[in-house]
Amino acid sequence: MYNKNRNFEPALCAFREEKSNMSNKVLVETSARHVHVTQQDLETLFGKGAALTPKKDLSQPGQFACTERVDVVGPKKTISGVTILGPVRSATQVEVSLTDARTLGVSAPVRESGDIAGSAPCKLVGPCGEVELSEGVIAAKRHIHATPEDAQSLGVADKEIVKVKIDTNGRSLIFDDVVVRVSPNFALAMHIDTDESNAAGCAGEVYGEIVK
Repeated sequence: MYNKNRNFEPALCAFREEKSNMSNKVLVETSARHVHVTQQDLETLFGKGAALTPKKDLSQPGQFACTERVDVVGPKKTISGVTILGPVRSATQVEVSLTDARTLGVSAPVRESGDIAGSAPCKLVGPCGEVELSEGVIAAKRHIHATPEDAQSLGVADKEIVKVKIDTNGRSLIFDDVVVRVSPNFALAMHIDTDESNAAGCAGEVYGEIVK
């Protein structure tokens, strides 16, 4: 007699396993060096009444790369043409990789975005003026943006520290110390800097697996 479960059980199990495996996968995006500015600093750099000009929307809702660029000047060297991200913020902040920090000659602490108290100084140079920052240069702590619904699906919570496994050709690794940031204003994505991306051999569309 034909057993209707015999042929479909393996396929069903495979489907459940695949679904389970995808449930803890997160798109990994590489965040290159960039600058966030206040309206006041924007006008100092680009002239009175200046406004940011959106060039490309980013994955996080309401965030965009701008046509405006500045030079970031450190004690050692200058990194030219660094993109500004919009919209304007309440504090000016420069996010670089640790390699960039060494190039500039500054000691950039690894921090979450917005946590700039006591961070490294630099000078920003625009076409219309300069801004001396006594603090504001950080290396962004690797993190995952998630909505509350995403967090529930992934089994994680706001500010939780997780591990993320990335499988790439010859460069697979596990990132520890990844902070989860939960907000209804976010879109699900993991952000790493260029040093981390190169270490993992990330190219094209890459997904990480939360392994905790």
